[in-house]
Amino acid sequence: MRKHELGPRDFETTLAGRTFCTPRRRGKYLWFPFDDGDAMLAHLGMSGQFRMDRVADPLLRNTRVLFDLADSDDQLRFVDQRMFGGLSLSIGGAEIPFEIAHIAPDPFDEHFDLGAVAERMRKKRTTVKRALLDQALVSGIGNIYADEALWLAQVHPERPTQRLTRTQAIAVLEAARSVMAEALEQGGTSFDALYVKVNGESGYFDRSLNAYGQTDRPCPRCGEPIVRAEFMNRSSHFCPSCQRRPRPARG
Repeated sequence: MRKHELGPRDFETTLAGRTFCTPRRRGKYLWFPFDDGDAMLAHLGMSGQFRMDRVADPLLRNTRVLFDLADSDDQLRFVDQRMFGGLSLSIGGAEIPFEIAHIAPDPFDEHFDLGAVAERMRKKRTTVKRALLDQALVSGIGNIYADEALWLAQVHPERPTQRLTRTQAIAVLEAARSVMAEALEQGGTSFDALYVKVNGESGYFDRSLNAYGQTDRPCPRCGEPIVRAEFMNRSSHFCPSCQRRPRPARG
């Protein structure tokens, strides 16, 4: 509720007695529609998570918000260690909150148009990894999965988007969807005890990473050591053999 402008007490009063409908998401946002047309909007930040626990279960450290559910012994809990996440009320936001209407659909969204997004990517004057992280182009692809998708598609992260063929652009987007689908099947990527599923179990995709965090380890495809490079205050990881650095454009 850190993002609810009127504060915790108003947030509690406003939500009490309302009925949640099926939760939805777009990119890194979740929203819980109410049956009256409004919604609770949530951003998990870097460490936020929702958990379903029994009311009698002990609270985890950094539990921020508790939702008691009618006629149930379960309790919905919002836990956030770093407090970069937040909850707020979106008036009339049941279908899609206006606060996130500018964010593009992610690769699993029924409205995601693979061919159209590929063409938009090719028209941008940027690099392919920056494009994958552009939430106005395609949402939901974070730094880890961008590196993994580019490794799978054998495309260097610094390749200019305007030098991608349509086939290459589609291949990169399909690789991103494939990587994230595999990660979902394995419960996500857990690097420590903080990053767990809603029931508290760890995800296992970190054991399947081919590029991200694999600096100096052999590429699973060709054996060349994986390279780490600075990228937007973060890192890029790639195989210098499989993902050849693009040649400078001719002057």
